[in-house]
Amino acid sequence: MRPWYFTSESVTEGHPDKVADRISDAVLDAVLEEDPNGRVACEVLVTGGLVVVAGEISSTFSPDLEAIARRVITDIGYTDARLGFAAETCRVQIEVQQQSPDIAGGVNLAQEGRGGSDDLYDQLGAGDQGIMFGFASNETPDLMPMPIQLAHRLAEQLAEVRKAGTLDYLRPDGKTQVSVEYVGAKPVRVSRLLISTQHSPDASLATMESDLWKHVVDAVIPGELLDGSTELFVNPSGRFELGGPAADTGVTGRKIVVDTYGGFARHGGGAFSGKDPTKVDRSASYAARYAAKNVVSAGLADKVELQIAYAIGRAKPFSVLVDTFGTERVPINELEHLVAETFDFRPAAIIDHLGLRAALYEPTSVYGHFGRPQFSWEKTDAVGALQAAAG
Repeated sequence: MRPWYFTSESVTEGHPDKVADRISDAVLDAVLEEDPNGRVACEVLVTGGLVVVAGEISSTFSPDLEAIARRVITDIGYTDARLGFAAETCRVQIEVQQQSPDIAGGVNLAQEGRGGSDDLYDQLGAGDQGIMFGFASNETPDLMPMPIQLAHRLAEQLAEVRKAGTLDYLRPDGKTQVSVEYVGAKPVRVSRLLISTQHSPDASLATMESDLWKHVVDAVIPGELLDGSTELFVNPSGRFELGGPAADTGVTGRKIVVDTYGGFARHGGGAFSGKDPTKVDRSASYAARYAAKNVVSAGLADKVELQIAYAIGRAKPFSVLVDTFGTERVPINELEHLVAETFDFRPAAIIDHLGLRAALYEPTSVYGHFGRPQFSWEKTDAVGALQAAAG
């Protein structure tokens, strides 16, 4: 059987777009911690020595947005003004307003509620129209595609050895990329790796190649996936001394494929960071992953992709589609019925079941929203119900 290759990328927390994502989610957490019903749509731009925090916040609590931005930038590691961007010296500009009353009206009371339904979950409408996807595959223990999962773990380890001082010449900005060889549907080896990392002027390429293989690649990628033909490319463009917002502008929501499945599954186009859970771009994507993961965990299919569509102001989904790519172990029409009976995709039901009004979002902003067991949408508590219903 002819092998084929799939490649996914990740980025570190010091990447400009991820700086913006993390500030946006830190603002969301600050609001939800004091006001669980607060509405947030926070967008951030970082460039040069400037941070712009914009968007809409409707809440009984007014967070100190400038302090939040500076705290996040410090946590990431931008503390040296000589690098062109630092927490203490950057300028923070605030441009925040209230949520549109037209949008708020449709969200606060859904069309079903206005039509007379007294079901609690019929009262909250979707915050926007749109399509969301969730995916799961049994090719890894976390039920994620292997290329994106390995790319995330490399990026995470790259930040860890920097912060621990193991490789003290590293700086916050960086990217990783992993190519996996498949035979049929099975991943068999890692064929190529790419690590681009910001570094101090005195670091040589040869030193970085040796160190990154030892402290990042070997620490993350299982040995059985590596062989003598696996290639590692480090900073293929040459030097990478100037990085972060000093080198490139970062904007919230610009790494949507990194945030999800690395291109292995489809994407509806909506970003996550800075959005409270009434925005179905976020909450329904989490619910779709939750449902897909439980279907695969229940052994009902090897690979599942769900699409959920919404209309603004309506609680019930516009449509729900289940695709198993021919891997289902029960008839597909029966599986679609099981999904519809087991999972409630109305926004209020999703928020309630997954506990999405808590201040839990800042950690999601980097290294992927999926395949990380600490998040509620990764639990597999619906497996028993699915298996029982399937007989």
